[in-house]
Amino acid sequence: MHSSLKIGHRGALGHVSENTMESIKKALEFGVDGIEIDVHTCASGELVVFHDFTLDRMTNGVGEVSKYSLLELKELKVDGKFSIPTLVEVLDFIDKKCLLNIELKGKNTAKEACRLIEWYIANKNWTYKNFIVSSFQTHELEHVFKTDKNIPLAVLTKASMSEAIEFAQSIDAKIIHPNFALLTTENMRFAKSEGFSVNTWTVNDVKTIERMKDYGVDGIISDFPNRL
Repeated sequence: MHSSLKIGHRGALGHVSENTMESIKKALEFGVDGIEIDVHTCASGELVVFHDFTLDRMTNGVGEVSKYSLLELKELKVDGKFSIPTLVEVLDFIDKKCLLNIELKGKNTAKEACRLIEWYIANKNWTYKNFIVSSFQTHELEHVFKTDKNIPLAVLTKASMSEAIEFAQSIDAKIIHPNFALLTTENMRFAKSEGFSVNTWTVNDVKTIERMKDYGVDGIISDFPNRL
């Protein structure tokens, strides 16, 4: 059977609260090949690791993440006990132990993400191969492409593999991140024929995991990376 990269979704979301340092630690304990996280720019300019555009679902705060300073965000608790980390904190903790997939979730995240990636490559012995930058937001990916063409880009899609591939070709992205429900043997074969790697999300049950491996996906993003 095809061997696929094991990628923890928002750390190990199925085990510990998403996008927290504790969830990332749990994913590393499972021996993942990669970890996927989401980033937003907060009011004071730092990139914080958080999925939703608003704080209400996951924290004791309310309103938009982007309206809070880092100091204010650090006073909040995720699920009553965890802190919201910064991208810098995550980078320092992972320290090249695995691939880091940074999803540009919020607006105006590309510039600072590029700066940090370039800084860690220049100063902390990271390489471009340690990173994937993904997004549903085409303009954020275009910004990364214009800033540094060496940063590996992945186009996220839950609607159309062919449209994702067409856009990816315009920004020299080499990776497609489709929702697993989109995948067929036919479009997998087409993606491969066009030179793309395919990492699929969010695959949690064992039967679907095995089907994705049969399709020959390059990576599987899962809330339960221990099942991969």
